[in-house]
Amino acid sequence: MTVGMIFVLSIILSLIITFFLEKKFIPFLMRIKMGQVILDIGPRWHKSKEGTPTMGGIFFIVAITLTTLLFGLYHAIHNSNYSVIITLCMMLLFGFIGFIDDYTKFVKKQNQGLTALQKLLLQLVVSVLYVATMSYFGYVTTILTLPFTDYTLELGAFYYVFSVLLIAFTVNSVNLTDGIDGLAGSVTLIISVLFSVFAIITKDLPFVSLTGAVIGGLVGFLWYNVNPARIFMGDTGSLFLGGFVVGVAYILNCPLLVLLAGLWYIVESVSVIIQIFSFKVFHKRVFKMTPIHHHFEMLGWSEHKIVITFSLFTALMCIISYFSFK
Repeated sequence: MTVGMIFVLSIILSLIITFFLEKKFIPFLMRIKMGQVILDIGPRWHKSKEGTPTMGGIFFIVAITLTTLLFGLYHAIHNSNYSVIITLCMMLLFGFIGFIDDYTKFVKKQNQGLTALQKLLLQLVVSVLYVATMSYFGYVTTILTLPFTDYTLELGAFYYVFSVLLIAFTVNSVNLTDGIDGLAGSVTLIISVLFSVFAIITKDLPFVSLTGAVIGGLVGFLWYNVNPARIFMGDTGSLFLGGFVVGVAYILNCPLLVLLAGLWYIVESVSVIIQIFSFKVFHKRVFKMTPIHHHFEMLGWSEHKIVITFSLFTALMCIISYFSFK
C-alpha cells in the first residue's frame, strides 16, 4: 500500500474503533460511577461537570495502538527501524502512569490521585528509559538543531539530561492543558496534522500510521469531549498524548519542535510556575487562576471561545514550525 493509503486507512480505522468503544462503554463508566471529582477551588460552574465519566483516553489509546501496530509493525521490523515502536511503548507507559492516577482518584473518590512527587518520579523513569533506548538504537544524536537557522549545538552528555527534562516537562504541560472540554484534544489534533505532514514527507510507513491513528482517535474522541463533554480523557489520555507530542519530536530528531508547535502547552505550564513563584515570594497572584485557560474563564470567556482561540493559535505555531524545521 502507498503512504497515502496507509495514512487514510489509519485515520478511518482509529476513528471507528474510538467511536465504537466510546458508544459502547460510556454508559458502563456511568454505571460504575467512574466520574470526575471537581475541586472546590475551581471555577464554580465546573461543578456541573462532576460525575462526567473519565479515563476516556483508554478508548483512543486502544485505537491508536491497534492501528499503528496493524499498519506499521511489519514495516518497522522489515526495515529494522524501531523508533516509532519505541515511541509507542513510551506513550503507553505514560498512559499507564495516568491510568494509575485516575484509578487512584476513583478508589479514593477525590480529585487527588498519585502525589505530585510520585507522578514526577515515574515520569522521569519513563523519560530516562525512552532516551536510553532511542540512544542505544542510534535514533538520537547529541546535536540540537536550532529553528529558523542552519546552526546546530553539540551538547554532548548534557543532551541526555536536557532530553529527560524536556520529555517530563512536555508530558506534564499537556496534562495541565486538559482542564476544559475539548482543549487538550483540539490542540493535540492540530499538532498531529503537522506531524502527519512531516511523516508523509519522510515516507516512513510506521510513522505515517502513528500520526494518522492519532488524528482518527482524537476526532472520534472529540465527538464526545467537546463542550458539554460526555466524557473526559483523564490523566490516562493526557499523559499518553504528551508522550506522543514529545516522542514525535524525537523521531524527527528535532526536540525543539515541541516547544514551538506545542507552545500553548508551554504557556499553560509557565503560567502555573509564575503563579506559584509570585504567590510564594510576593504573596500576590498574577493570574485569577491557573493553568491560564482558567484565567480566561474567570474573565468571562466561554469554553468554546477558549478552545477555538488557542486552537487557532496552535495552528499558526504549526505553520511557523513547518517552515522553521522544514
